[in-house]
Order: sequence, then C-alpha cells, then structure tokens
Amino acid sequence: MSTPRGRTTQEAAGEGDRTPETPDNPKAPETPETPAETADNRPKVRRPQRRPRERRPKDGSPEDRRPEGSEDRPESAPPASRAPRTPSGPRFAKPLSTGSIIGWTVLSAVLPGAAHLRAGRRRAGYILLGAFGVLLLVAAGFALLVRSDLGFAAKDSTLVGLMVAAGVGALGWFALLITSYVALGPHRLPQTGQVISGIVVGVLCVGIMGPFALTAGSIMTVRNTANAVFPSEPDDPAAAAPVRQEDPWHGQRRVNFLLLGGDAAGNRTGVRTDSMTVASVDVRTGNSVMFGLPRNLQFVRFPKGDPLAERFPQGFTGDSGQGLLNELWQYAEDHLGKGKGPRELKAAIGHTLGLRIDYYVIVDMYGFAALVDAIGGLRIRVEQDIKWGGHFGTAGTIKAGYRKLDGEHVLWYGRSRVNSDDFSRMSRQRCVMGALLDQATPSVVLANFGKIASATRHLFRTDIPRDLLEHLVPLALKVKDARITSLQFVPPTIWPGSADWAKIRRLTLQALRESSRTTNGRPPLAAGVTAAPSGSGAAATPAASGSSPTPRATATPGRTPTPNQQGKKDAAKSLAESCGF
Repeated sequence: MSTPRGRTTQEAAGEGDRTPETPDNPKAPETPETPAETADNRPKVRRPQRRPRERRPKDGSPEDRRPEGSEDRPESAPPASRAPRTPSGPRFAKPLSTGSIIGWTVLSAVLPGAAHLRAGRRRAGYILLGAFGVLLLVAAGFALLVRSDLGFAAKDSTLVGLMVAAGVGALGWFALLITSYVALGPHRLPQTGQVISGIVVGVLCVGIMGPFALTAGSIMTVRNTANAVFPSEPDDPAAAAPVRQEDPWHGQRRVNFLLLGGDAAGNRTGVRTDSMTVASVDVRTGNSVMFGLPRNLQFVRFPKGDPLAERFPQGFTGDSGQGLLNELWQYAEDHLGKGKGPRELKAAIGHTLGLRIDYYVIVDMYGFAALVDAIGGLRIRVEQDIKWGGHFGTAGTIKAGYRKLDGEHVLWYGRSRVNSDDFSRMSRQRCVMGALLDQATPSVVLANFGKIASATRHLFRTDIPRDLLEHLVPLALKVKDARITSLQFVPPTIWPGSADWAKIRRLTLQALRESSRTTNGRPPLAAGVTAAPSGSGAAATPAASGSSPTPRATATPGRTPTPNQQGKKDAAKSLAESCGF
C-alpha cells in the first residue's frame, strides 16, 4: 500500500490509532512531531511540505528519473567561495612592490593615465590618455603653423601665450605625478618602501617641472630682448608709417636697411659710424645687395628740403671742415638735437645712392664682439697676416689662412689699421658680416640662445618697429638662403675725396637690376630707386614706394678723378667670391 508523498511508513501506520474526525470531535491541531533520528544520529530538520505537482512528465525527462523523495531534499546553497562579493578597493593582479610603484609613476610622466589603468581606475586613465592625445594634436598643429609662418612665433601675443602654456603645463604635470602615485596605493607598502618611493616621486615632480620652467624663461628672455631692441613707439612719428599686416612693406619690391658699426670708445666723444653698409633686400626672393660706403667719403649732399641742405649746399663739411661721412651722425646730434643723427645719416646716404633708406640698425663694436663669442666664434679666411694692437701691431698677429676667431680677434681683424687703409678695413668688415650671416644657423642660435640674447640686448639700436618683427623674421630667412652680392665704393671705382655721385647711383641701379634678374632674362627694375644726376651731382630723388624707377639723365657727367668707364671690376660680387665662404 502506497503512502502519501513526503511521509514515512511509521507516520502512516500511526494514523490508524488516531480518533477519526467527526463533527462532535473536531480534529485537534497537530502538534509538531519529534524529528526522526537519522542513521548518523543527527537530527533531521523537517522542512514544510512542497505543493504536489499536478502531473509528472512521462517522456523520460530528467525530472521523471529523479529518485523518489529527492524533491524533499533541500537545495544546497552555493559554495561560499563562489558567492559574489563587492571589492572594497582596487583589485591588483599582483601586489605592487616599491620598484613597481616608482616605475609606473615614471611611466605616467611620459604616458599620462598609465598608472591609473594599472591601479584599476580605467575611467580616469582613459580620460588622461585622451587629454594627452588632444594635447599632442594641438602641439603638432602649432608646430606646423610656426613652420609655415615663423613670424607668428615672433608676435608678442604668441610669446605671452607660450609662457602661460608652459606655466600651466608645469602645474598640470606636477598634479599628474602626484595623483598617479596616490592611485597606485603606496600605503600598502612597508614603511621603508613608502619613504623611498615618496622621495623618488618628489624628486621626479621637481625634475618634470624643470623643462617647463626653462621654456618659460627662454620665451620671456626672447620677449624682453625684442621689446628692448625694437621700439614700440617710433623715434620720429611723423616719418614712420604704420605697419599694415596685409602689406607691411607698403607695396615696395625692395626694402633698404642702413647697417652701422658705431664706435663710442672711452677716449672718444660721441658716436662715430666707422662702418656703413646699405642692405637692399628683395622682399619676394630675399636676393640682397650690400653697398659699402667708406667712412672718409667727403662732402655728401642732402635731399632738397633737408635742414642740412641749406646749411651745406656744396656738400657736408662739418665742424672740422673735412666733411667726413662718419662725422655726420654726431654733428646732427650736436646741432639739430638728440635723436637727429640717424635721420640725417639715412637722408644723406639714401640721397647718395639714389635709394630711400627705410630703417637703420647700429651695432656697438664691443657688443658685436660679445655676440661673436656667444655663437662660439667665426671661421674667417685671412688673406694676409694682420697685426693688431696699438699703432704698430705689437699685441699680436692674426696669421693668414682659415682661422676660427673669437670676438676680440674678429674685432681686431675688421678694425686693425696696421699696414692697412680704410678700404682694406671695409673689405674685411664686409667679410665679417657675411661670415656671421652664414654661420649663425638656427641650430647654433638655439644651442647658444641665452648668451646670444644677453649680448643682443645691449648690442643693437634701431628704428625698426616692434610690430614689423613678425614680418622681418621670415624675410631674414629668405635672405639667408638667397643670393647676396656686394658692391664697395672704394678706389679705384670711387675716390672718396671727389666722388662721382652720378656714377655711384648708376652702379647702384645696375647692381639692383642684376640682383633682381629673373630666369627669363628680363630684369625688373628695383623699386624705390632713381638715378637723376645733375651737373653738380646733387639732384637725385628717391622714387615713391612701389613705383618703378626710371633713370633720367639730366646732364652728362664730366671727367672726374674716378674713371667713368665701367668694367667687370666695378660690378657687384658675391660674398662667397670675395670672402671665400
């Protein structure tokens, strides 16, 4: 006889002894049964009976093959080891040692976010990696912009922005290292490991800020030097034209710079311009012509309307009566007022050449020696022995041949009068300027930037406005890679005591045409140049900006002490030919 499911045989047998249920004798509530003792003498806790199934599968499914009474067995709970648990902190695949924490912190300085990813903080790590990628893209874009337009880097606003960026970068990388170190959990290390890792990370934080501080300091030096050398306000506001961004050269094909070497030694009064060179630069190609004028060129004329034109109608004689060109600057400063020297010298030299001098730059001789030392010296071809020091060259001798000269010897090479005349000195000074232009490469400038900036700040004086610097830098790079020729107005081409002014202008015009010659053989005329010599040689007027010069011979020059026959020896020569670069 089958027993009800979920009940033992003893329980079923005991039901027969119970009083049957009648209306007069209702069934009393069941009392809990005493748990049966199992074979292993352990009490078996009885669970509430399950609701019987209405039907059982008959297809031989696994449920049908269960052993009888298995449904009464309590389901076993999952093993404690498999139970899910909530981690209280970052989970590491392997405990980090002191060296590991230091290594991951160092890696995060190069690859931001690496330490956070290692610590299990993926969201923060990916955010840092993404920000670093955006920063690299911005830096690459800025580098491409500067490479295509180097003048952009010379703008004052750009320099200020770079300084701010360097400061923010220093603070940002400092905070990055600190957070990376903390994320790795150095508190898990023993006390010795905490001390060692803390010291190393602290040193790393200070070291990572060094490059940013150096960058900000260098940029500040550039900005201060540029603002000190190039004036924000012109010395002569009436004569200065505003700089237009779309056309900084005011439609001119050439821009003319007067380069002066000033000598204000302690045993001299005032400034004497012993070296005078006009650099005429083609703004399209960078081809340049350097015109050298001797310091003892006498009796120069002035353009009509100039204050000194009425005072010296037959040419400048100065206070001494000799009328040397190198006296003109100081004469104007003494008799016309402070700051008038550059203007009058520009006017006289421009009138002599038939050019309009746009800007001037005066270089202190002793500051120039410091600049040469800053770039590590100049390699110069010395054609013959040059004695230097005093009137007899007793201090030493610069031997002939290719020599690497420091600043002091470069200065003596260009200025020594022992067994030399003014014209030989002019030729050597021209080679010194050419050597500086040729050897002051960008890599040399960057390697010696601090020294160059310090020397430059006290080296130059100019009327080139600060706003023009961003256009002047690209032009200077064009000049460095372009053709540079030189023309010296010295005997036998020109005699300084009785110069042929018409010939000077004619040679100037021809040199500019040769410099601007195009590949198809049709030379465009240089802008800003005219040649209109009169019988006295005093009527030459610079052309208007951007206009094409037209030679207008109003009189045929007569015979002068300077031969008027022009040969190949009168033509401009390249610096490579003249100086052996």
